[in-house]
Amino acid sequence: MKLFTRSLVIGASMLALSACGPEEISSPGSGGDVIINPSPTPGPTPTPTPGSSGSYTAAESCPDIGDPAGLSDGGVINVPGGTVRSCVLPGTFTVSSSLPQTEDNAKVVYEISGAVNVGDDADADYEDGETPATNVVLTIDPGVVLFGGTGNSYMVVNRGNKINAVGTVDAPIIFTSRQNILGNTSDDVDGQWGGVILLGRAPISDCGATGITGGTAECENQIEGVATGGYFGGDQDADNSGVMKYFQIRYSGFAIAKDNELQSLTTGGTGHNTEIDYFQSFNSSDDGMEFFGGYVNMKHAVVVGASDDSIDTDFGVQANMQYVIAVQRTSTGNGMIEADSSENQLRPPRQDTRIANATFIHQSGSPDAAGLRYRGGADVSLVNTVMNASSNTCLDIDQAETFQSDSDRNDATDPAPDNGAPFFSAVYMQCGTAFTDDGDADKAEAAFGATSNDAFSGGVASNASFTTTLNMTFINGTNENGAASWDPSVFNRNGFTFDNVGYIGAVRDENDTWYQGWTCDSSIADFGSGSNCADSPFN
Repeated sequence: MKLFTRSLVIGASMLALSACGPEEISSPGSGGDVIINPSPTPGPTPTPTPGSSGSYTAAESCPDIGDPAGLSDGGVINVPGGTVRSCVLPGTFTVSSSLPQTEDNAKVVYEISGAVNVGDDADADYEDGETPATNVVLTIDPGVVLFGGTGNSYMVVNRGNKINAVGTVDAPIIFTSRQNILGNTSDDVDGQWGGVILLGRAPISDCGATGITGGTAECENQIEGVATGGYFGGDQDADNSGVMKYFQIRYSGFAIAKDNELQSLTTGGTGHNTEIDYFQSFNSSDDGMEFFGGYVNMKHAVVVGASDDSIDTDFGVQANMQYVIAVQRTSTGNGMIEADSSENQLRPPRQDTRIANATFIHQSGSPDAAGLRYRGGADVSLVNTVMNASSNTCLDIDQAETFQSDSDRNDATDPAPDNGAPFFSAVYMQCGTAFTDDGDADKAEAAFGATSNDAFSGGVASNASFTTTLNMTFINGTNENGAASWDPSVFNRNGFTFDNVGYIGAVRDENDTWYQGWTCDSSIADFGSGSNCADSPFN
């Protein structure tokens, strides 16, 4: 049965993800084209200038990492702060390996050249001994810098394997582009390499082959942005793809084809034992993060300058997020959140995304880009959130099914009050236009007696005519600190605990500095961390 399924997946899943229409799961959310700033053609590795001085001196050789393939010596690179040695990662890690941070006076940088796989794929029917390279763990030390050598370079942690990338406040792990290493970037460019992909064996709604029930072991698909491999999905809720903390992904996102893009951080079918915390995306040419099914548990996320959506959720993902800052560039960007359940609207598992304590700065200026776009019957709960979208529409709920209440869906598992989906409480929005008035809302009102305004007003204390007084772009001001909040702990599930902090927004005041130190600064958003995103990490 698995062989038959896999053959269908190979033949059909790529079509499903690369040729989806605007009302399916395509990214970008508007169904339109993504404008990618072209990556400069990589030149030859610069030859170090004799006698060059600086804080960094290239290591004499690449370290031993544990994998039998080892690292390839990519030569010495001149960087603004001196010289570093490029050590090229193998195409596949076949045994557990470590990427060490070297001494300050002997620097290396790790190059992601093309596709770098952590282990082989272990599907939902995997048994011990089926493949030689599973249960591989890639450990990355605090302070390590990795760069994509070309536009289509990316790292993928395959099903049945793990990443252990845990930085610190003072030494975050940085994934970035060759141009950024050389110091040839700015706050206006993006799309210079691929990104990071985590795959797992948890349930997804959209199968790559017909005749398979969503959420079952046989339901798998192929992740966006890859030409081969990249399968995800299964029936293992508690699957574990590893842990990532205190890390940045800069200048990522690359279009393999229209509607088939890599983004900064992508998850596909990850289980709820996967841990992601303290993550910054900077200038992704597509989404800041995109979740395809499975489970996502995340606290402390910062998305700056994404050219499409800051958060994109699909394939029936069950996501929990708290403390989120998202700031768009004024020249580009789509929505802050695009949520879609499945291409077949009510196919299980239904998306159930819960977000608390977010601050959204929606300023792309695109007239068609709503700050919050929910469709496909997605069940989304948003609480304790402030959004400044003074030049844009705040909320667009598409398709009548998205307005259905829990009783209409016969869903007794949602702890939110049965006011219809999506659910809002203590959400405060400054809008150019509060709600999109379209035929979907008219159909929903006729079928379920619900409109966008009804859905938004169904919770507690939400206000679509709020005046924001945010300081330093994202820190609560007088009006935010005077607003009523809502206790999100009713949303606790799958080992994730929402904190009942008693305030709205991601940052309470100037003394609340969880975002500082491990992030990088820019003209788009200054976090007071003292390092600029456009500067080389070896400045």
